[in-house]
Amino acid sequence: MTDELTVGVLGTGIMGAAMAGNLVRAGHVVRVWNRSPDKAAATGATVADTPADAVRDADVIITMLYDGAAVRDVIGRAAPGLRPGAAWLQTTTVGLADTAGLAEVAAGHGVAFYDAPVLGTRQPAEAGQLTVLAAGPQTGRERLAAVFDAIASRVVWLGEDGARGDGTRLKLVANSWVLTVTHGAVEMLALAGALGVDPDRFFAVIEGGPLDMGYLHAKTDLVRQGRLSPASFAVETAEKDARLIVTAGEEHGVRLDVLAAGAERFRRAAAQGHGDEDMAASYHASFVP
Repeated sequence: MTDELTVGVLGTGIMGAAMAGNLVRAGHVVRVWNRSPDKAAATGATVADTPADAVRDADVIITMLYDGAAVRDVIGRAAPGLRPGAAWLQTTTVGLADTAGLAEVAAGHGVAFYDAPVLGTRQPAEAGQLTVLAAGPQTGRERLAAVFDAIASRVVWLGEDGARGDGTRLKLVANSWVLTVTHGAVEMLALAGALGVDPDRFFAVIEGGPLDMGYLHAKTDLVRQGRLSPASFAVETAEKDARLIVTAGEEHGVRLDVLAAGAERFRRAAAQGHGDEDMAASYHASFVP
């Protein structure tokens, strides 16, 4: 390890915990903070009592929290520990307005802001195989390479202005497809069951053709085998992302009817007690009470 960095990680849920653990294993000095300290302790990093303690003197700060409001709150609490010249990788999926506002916060503290949401769920996060959709200053990227080496298999650079949110824009587009395919897969299962059709007959019909895909099998297997926990991407988080996508579309003159209906499906599944399960639990929202 030749590029040891001090990294402060704010948020150790499914994704943040995996990222922090990989950074520890890569030999970096890692301090973590989470609202639930027990989740932070499991990473193997040093657990900080406050967000400010987690980022104090850090070369790189990573935020992986629930939404834009959570990031604003936590980074505000971290502000006393922010070091001018540090780099902030904002990896939480947030809205475009949130991204611009967070970039302003970074500028106010002399911190380099990188809009850097990630593609991937629990398994690729734990394997250090995420894809980072990054936008931010060219100066300083060299320092980030050691962080990316620990958490990602691919970094897609999309520009030098993190405030514009080019990483977030691409993440919202990508997630629009992921969420739509998830709903379609599990609705197919629900309909097959209702009509007395063996889903394996459907899979045999599409096998090897353009409609066949690994993701379809992965999500339907979770439902068929009762493996919705632990979640790779939880229902409640998926609903949040769906609503961000719908809002982004509306703000740019696009109606996303399928995504809006999908957000409602996630809401119903969460109301039925499936909020912490994998988003494939959208399946349970298929049935008329």
